[in-house]
Amino acid sequence: MSERGEKAKQMFLSGYNCAQSVLIAFSDMTGLDEKTSALIASGFGGGIGRMREVCGTLCGAFMAAGIINGYDMPADFDNKARTYKMIQELAARFKEKNGSIICKELLGLSQPEHSYIPEKRTDEYYKKRPCPELAKQAAKILEEYLKNLAADDSAVHIRKG
Repeated sequence: MSERGEKAKQMFLSGYNCAQSVLIAFSDMTGLDEKTSALIASGFGGGIGRMREVCGTLCGAFMAAGIINGYDMPADFDNKARTYKMIQELAARFKEKNGSIICKELLGLSQPEHSYIPEKRTDEYYKKRPCPELAKQAAKILEEYLKNLAADDSAVHIRKG
């Protein structure tokens, strides 16, 4: 069982958007408090601003991955490449499990709703949305990736908050 996956799912069910839910699940590793995580990820829900593009759960995982094991020096070409490789691997794992990384495809929409207005969180909303499970899965994928990275002695050491 993925502890972070369960936390991400519960954060979504409590009202946070998909990206916020996953980023918050890694707060202890990112060093960000819940409010800061929520603010940073607030525009990435609904497939980035509800445009139904890249899944918000994956965006949250990408943000957490970058904070935990990204690069911060503009001229650091090797670590920039390593970071992009990490992101592509996370996306590939998510796509392998779900068939897509695109929100509208994951929701079974033929096109975005063309609205910036979020839906009310009702029982019906949760019945038709795979988002809580996708949040759980995205967090689990990142959690497993980081565990494997930490176990690899040759890997770059993971920052801890």
